Amino acid sequence: MTRSLGARLDSLLGDGIDAAVRLKHRRRLGRLGWTRALEPDRGGVWALGDPPPRGGCSVELLIDGATALPEMARALAQAREFVHLTGWQLSPWFELVRGGAPEVLGVLLAELAQRIEVRVLVWAGAPIGLFHPTRAEVRDAIRELTRGTGIRCVPDPREHLFHCHHEKTIVVDGELAFVGGIDLTDSAGDRFDSQRHPARRRLGWHDVAVRLRGPAVVDVDRHFRLRWNELTGERLGGPTAPDPVGAQTVQVVRTVAEGMYGAIPQGDFSILETYTRALRAGRRLIYIENQFMWAPEIVAILAEKLRSPPHPDFRLVIVLPAKPNNGQDDTRGQLAVLCEADQDRGRLLAATIRSLSDGRDDPLYVHAKLAVIDDRWLLVGSANLNAHSLFNDTELGVIVDDPALARDARVRLWAEHLELDRAAVAGSEPRALVDERWRPVAREQLERSRAGARPTHRLLELPGVSRRARRLLGPLEGLIDDG
Repeated sequence: MTRSLGARLDSLLGDGIDAAVRLKHRRRLGRLGWTRALEPDRGGVWALGDPPPRGGCSVELLIDGATALPEMARALAQAREFVHLTGWQLSPWFELVRGGAPEVLGVLLAELAQRIEVRVLVWAGAPIGLFHPTRAEVRDAIRELTRGTGIRCVPDPREHLFHCHHEKTIVVDGELAFVGGIDLTDSAGDRFDSQRHPARRRLGWHDVAVRLRGPAVVDVDRHFRLRWNELTGERLGGPTAPDPVGAQTVQVVRTVAEGMYGAIPQGDFSILETYTRALRAGRRLIYIENQFMWAPEIVAILAEKLRSPPHPDFRLVIVLPAKPNNGQDDTRGQLAVLCEADQDRGRLLAATIRSLSDGRDDPLYVHAKLAVIDDRWLLVGSANLNAHSLFNDTELGVIVDDPALARDARVRLWAEHLELDRAAVAGSEPRALVDERWRPVAREQLERSRAGARPTHRLLELPGVSRRARRLLGPLEGLIDDG
C-alpha cells in the first residue's frame, strides 16, 4: 500500500515538473519568435523559414560504421577543392578503413591539406573538468591533428554551460555531404561496427548517417561557413548550390541556441519544429532510434497518439541503448509516461539491441538519431530527443519526403535488429511484424536474461519499464538542466 501511494505521488510530481519544463520552453521560444516549433500554425512536416525543402536531391542511408566510415574515407580521398568537417570530438588516429592497410583520419586530412583547403570545426570541450572531452583534451587533439600539416582546425567554445556543439557533418567540394550521428573518434566505444554486431569484448556501436548529393548540400555548407566566419573572422564566400542529381526532396534542419552566433540572434529550432510536425502527422507507424528519450514535448505527442490512436493499426516502436551514458533515469521516467498512455494495449514497444555471437552477448550502444514515420518521412541527424539537442546544443539533420527511401530504411534496420532477411521484412505489414516478431522476441529475451539463461537473439525488451517506473527523475532533470 505504501509503495502504491509512493508511486502515485511520484507520478503526480513528475507530471507537475513536466508541465513546468514545457512552460519554461514555451516561454523561451515565445520570446524568440519560435512558438511554431511547438505549435505549428499550419499543416505539413516541413519546417518554415530558411533553408526551404529542396528538390532534385539524392540521399543514401548508411547504417553502422563499417558501412559509413569507408564511404566517408572514399569521398574525402577524392576531394578536389575543399573539405569542411564538423564534430563533437575528433581523434587524429581514428581509422576510417580497417582490414589491410588502415585509412587513418589525421593522415588522410594531412595529405589532402597539401593540395586543397581542409577546415575542421570541433567543440572546444567541457569548461568543467568533470566532463569529457575537456578543454585540455581537445587542445591536445587539435595539436596532434594539425602539427606539421596544412589542416586548419578551430575549437568552438560558444556553448552554454553543460551543453556542447554536437553536429557531425562532412562537406566535400560543395557537392557531397555526410550528415548523421557518427563521431570520428574511438572515445567511449568502437564506432567501426558492422550490422551483424558480433560480440567483441568491447562496447559495440549502432549508428546511422546519410550521404547527400544535390541542392540541399549548399545548406549544410552554409551552416559550416556561418560558424567558421564568426569564429575565425575569415569571410568565406557563399557556396553555390549543386545541380539537381536525383528525385528526392530534402530539408536541412538544425538547432542553434539564441545568442550563439550573430547571424542567428534568435536561434534556430527547426529540428524541434520538424519533429513536432512529423510526429503529429503520423498515423500508422512511428519508428524511432535514439540515444535518449526525455524531451517532454516529444513524449506528450507520442503519449497522445497512444491514448487516441489515429488508426487501429497504429504502433510506436522505440529502440534505445540499454544503458545510456547519462540520462538513463530520465529516459525511464518518460517511457513510464508512454507505458501509462498505452495502458497495456500493445501499441508501444521499447527495446534495445546488443552484440551477440556464439551465445555470448556484449553491450551495444544505440547512438543513432533516426525516425521513420508511416514509411514516408525519414529524419536523420545528430539530435537526441532531449532538451540538450532540441534547445541548446548545436545540431544538424535532414528530413526526406520519399516513401521508397523511408520504407527501405525501415526494412533494412528491422532486418538487422530482427535477424531476418530483407525480403521477409519487406513482405510483412509493420503491425504484424511488431506484434508477431518484435514483441515476442524482445519479451522472450528479457525473460531469459532475468532467468540467467544464455541469449538467443540480439533484441531485448528494455527492462524496468513499467507504468510506475522512475516517473519523477526525468522531469526533474529537465527542469534543472535545460537552458
